[in-house]
Amino acid sequence: MERLEQLDCVVIGGGVIGMAVARRLALAGREVVLLEAEDAVCMHTSSRNSEVIHAGLYYAQDSLKARLCVTGRQALYAYCEERRIPHRRLGKLIVAGDAAELARLDSIAARARANGVEDLQRLTAAEIAELEPAVRGAGGLLSPSSGIVDSHALVSALQADLEAAGGVVVCRSRVAGIDLAADGFTLAMADAGFSASCRTLVNAAGLWAAEVARSIRGFPERLVPAMHLAKGHYFTLQGKSPFSRLVYPVPVDGGLGVHVTLDIQGTARFGPDVSWVESVDYGFDESRKGAFVEAIRRYWPELDPEKLSAGYTGIRPKLSGPGMPAADFLVQGPERHGVPGLVNLFGIESPGLTAALPLAEAVCASI
Repeated sequence: MERLEQLDCVVIGGGVIGMAVARRLALAGREVVLLEAEDAVCMHTSSRNSEVIHAGLYYAQDSLKARLCVTGRQALYAYCEERRIPHRRLGKLIVAGDAAELARLDSIAARARANGVEDLQRLTAAEIAELEPAVRGAGGLLSPSSGIVDSHALVSALQADLEAAGGVVVCRSRVAGIDLAADGFTLAMADAGFSASCRTLVNAAGLWAAEVARSIRGFPERLVPAMHLAKGHYFTLQGKSPFSRLVYPVPVDGGLGVHVTLDIQGTARFGPDVSWVESVDYGFDESRKGAFVEAIRRYWPELDPEKLSAGYTGIRPKLSGPGMPAADFLVQGPERHGVPGLVNLFGIESPGLTAALPLAEAVCASI
């Protein structure tokens, strides 16, 4: 007979956001169980990205993305120092490929200032070449506050904090359906041998957040937003990287363009591109290499295509589709939908990794 577990707080999703939320609830004295459908945590968007700590340059003024990125960047650097999580404050160049793109640098700089980013520096073509001899551009911006972090080590540290505060992580626990109850929620688990009831429920399921919300019987369908899946490929550079910083082109529709990021070991990776998909599939399409070479050569003309090899893919859960204006994070708490104790997190894409700690604070404040 299936047993019923009586719980206080349940967080669905073991990515960086779910783990940060569960940790924050546990540190506040709540009894917390985090449910992850996969065999391990950090299997999807949280680990299949550029691992960049963003400064807060691109996002609309007063948006959640802007506010949480700026405060999150500061909090994340401090947390990484405290917990000895591998990270590097490398700095980032944003490069205009030609004179026509210089005005877009002005727009980025103005938006960054409006978001409270005070250290951005304008660069000439000669200054770019001096900082990064391999890079060519008509002009650029230098963001000294941008950096990288080991996303797996970050999630591991958050999990250790959660468990030290009494929280529990349960993998291989996919939620099959949720019923609203007088005092909270009842969760039916798929193939887990138990069901659970809880007073507080946080849906941090990332790519599957809309699916989880639709599984809440009685929750209005009109409050579940349409989700768009943006797939990105990453190619890896063989051999020593010629870059000491992150290098980005000006942004493109759906993302920040095919940029250079470095992992903690110093290996250069290029990506992501953007393709819109209907389902989660991490297959790698090597035919995209030609487009990558063309994009990279706009700022690194000396690229040898033979040194590019297939890396990995990732998928971002977006609230805006192709040709649509970029959408903000959606933190949908009781004040938005009227269900006590429930928070749905939709469209938590970039800069979600950077914003994880203050986003967790915002979730806890909403319940």
